Amino acid sequence: MAGLSSSSGGGGGGGSSLGLCSHVVVRGLPESLSQHALRIEKGPEVDFARAEREHQLYVAVLKNKLGLQVLELPADESLPDCVFVEDVAVVCEETALITRPGAPSRRKETEPVKMQMHGVKPKISVGNVCKEQLFREGSSVYRVRCCKAWQVDAMKKALESLNLNIVEMTDENATLDGGDVLFTGREFFVGLSKRTNQRGAEILADTFKDYAVSTVPVYDSLHLKSFCSMAGPNLIAIGSTEAAQKALKTMQQMSDHRYDKLTVPDNAAANCLYLNIPGKGHVLLHRAPEEYPESAKVFEKLKDHMLIPITNTEVEKVDGLLTCCSVLINKTSEL
Repeated sequence: MAGLSSSSGGGGGGGSSLGLCSHVVVRGLPESLSQHALRIEKGPEVDFARAEREHQLYVAVLKNKLGLQVLELPADESLPDCVFVEDVAVVCEETALITRPGAPSRRKETEPVKMQMHGVKPKISVGNVCKEQLFREGSSVYRVRCCKAWQVDAMKKALESLNLNIVEMTDENATLDGGDVLFTGREFFVGLSKRTNQRGAEILADTFKDYAVSTVPVYDSLHLKSFCSMAGPNLIAIGSTEAAQKALKTMQQMSDHRYDKLTVPDNAAANCLYLNIPGKGHVLLHRAPEEYPESAKVFEKLKDHMLIPITNTEVEKVDGLLTCCSVLINKTSEL
């Protein structure tokens, strides 16, 4: 438990930029997710057809209901967990940190995410070892060649095309999953878990020097955001278990700022997706009442939010929650 860095001004933006979003990166579900995705413990088998429907509705809300520019990566059957794009990139303002996921099997996922953020039609050939895939940006469909050498280069170019500053986590002693990174708009909290270590947190602190970064031990959960998330400016949604409440207490002790809290009965339901959309205001994607009825009642008390219930039953079977399946990017200038 430590504070790794602090900004000279107490955190840029004071939370006002939290949730602002113009672009979203998502990725398709590979059929291999059903049998081969990583999970904390064995459980019910994933109904892939239902999982795909749930994910399509999730993407449709972002694209059609909220009007965001959605960049869609193709599924990769060799990467069963690839739909969980949150873990491979942390984006804040004009900087993108490409992480080094804690599970070795997931590290190749960073490569096509970089390529997708590029959003540029590739102009090079990488030889016969590559296979072709399609990816979409808006109404445009591009055919791209995918192999390790091309994907690393393409990820950088993808981010550059969005005029983002790119930092790649290359230290082999570091691990960081985006699911362990909670950005409040004022500061970062980084969960130290089985997937994220102290060195990974240090690199994040070095990358986002304008914000304070504090670490929080995570016990009995995959990630920090397995039991918490931001439900609005200054508002932390938190699960009711002892471990979740202990982590919140640690965050309160580490911070110079006092946050409001929204306690929900179910840890998984505490993971919600907050956006601040011009013309729509505060928007919150939260778990559906048929999944977590008591937690849904708590969210319904947020009268200033546009509340959008989302069903996530199947992906949760492999530890996937609402924030896991998207990377939010806000571009204030023309690309």
